[in-house]
Amino acid sequence: MTLDLHLLPDGGIGWADASGPDGHIVLSSRIRLARNLLGMPFTIRADAAEHEVVLDHVTAAARETPELADAPLVRVDRLERAERQLLYERHLISRELAGLDQGGIVRRGAALVVSGDLGVMINEEDHLRLQSLRSGFALPEAYAALERLDTGLGHRLAFAFHPEFGYLTACPTNAGTGLRASVLIHLPGLVLTKEIAKVLQGLSQVGLTFRGLYGEGSEVVGNFFQLSNQTTLGKSEEDLLDQLVKIVRQVIEYEEEARRVLRRDAPALIEDKIWRAYGLLRHARLLSFEEGMNLLSGVRLGAGLNLITDVGVYTLNKLMIFTQPAHLAHQSGRALTDPDLPALRAAFVRRLLEDDAHRRGGGAPEAT
Repeated sequence: MTLDLHLLPDGGIGWADASGPDGHIVLSSRIRLARNLLGMPFTIRADAAEHEVVLDHVTAAARETPELADAPLVRVDRLERAERQLLYERHLISRELAGLDQGGIVRRGAALVVSGDLGVMINEEDHLRLQSLRSGFALPEAYAALERLDTGLGHRLAFAFHPEFGYLTACPTNAGTGLRASVLIHLPGLVLTKEIAKVLQGLSQVGLTFRGLYGEGSEVVGNFFQLSNQTTLGKSEEDLLDQLVKIVRQVIEYEEEARRVLRRDAPALIEDKIWRAYGLLRHARLLSFEEGMNLLSGVRLGAGLNLITDVGVYTLNKLMIFTQPAHLAHQSGRALTDPDLPALRAAFVRRLLEDDAHRRGGGAPEAT
């Protein structure tokens, strides 16, 4: 099976269009709900035939649910590794569903149903992982859309539920509401002012946690953090969401204040860092993904401070996505291990930055 990205609305990256609230700091808001089918063994205990039964039940229910009635089904278990990694890089599926940590082995019946900002991972750690992914700081809107989908599927599927423990999940830490809410947020100001450790420590004290760009188990790169709830049991969905929204608003305010401090106390230093990053991206001939992300972080800070006007946040978001290994390999027809990927990455970055500069009336033509 070959992945046809044209089947996915907006290519599955509508969340990166920078149209959401506080989009210069918060890239995206995501809500996930873990659900399991009543009477079926959890995914990790089920055999291949039972995975297929789960897939059949969920896809049949999806076709009858308005939010997913016309949504394409992607059989993740029939894709090549590079195609699975591409979906992972777009934040459409988890690392586990993609089989990236299991020697390339993908669970039978692993699939994705996606329509706009709504999707369902099938046969992940739980039978269903419902997801809503939106641009900017839009947690309430993401949850409202996902709640409608959850209700619609719940009318057609019997979910495993206990009157005391709530929704039953494969991992006890997800039991109760089954809700994981998170924002992908850019915090270079707090990193540069060395306030980030204090902020992250404060998160843990109120039951929140942070992860890297790709969520659980990933490293922080480019000053991008995923902030999310840790608790799912003992509180309602609304209470969990309200707490996260309040804390994220505070973190945004801290980041804004840190940026003001940098502009006031070290203007030459911060401008030099920003323009050096922009210059390297405009002229580099070799870029690793990590270096590219760190440089993009500097340029994104410059765009947020209105110091750089030749590039938009949407272009920077696209560069984050399309310079990842599987995306470069897909665009160029190369293998994930191709030694030319750093050169292809640098050329792609130069081209997009130059195009954006000319659209905005700045910059001069340069050799590519």
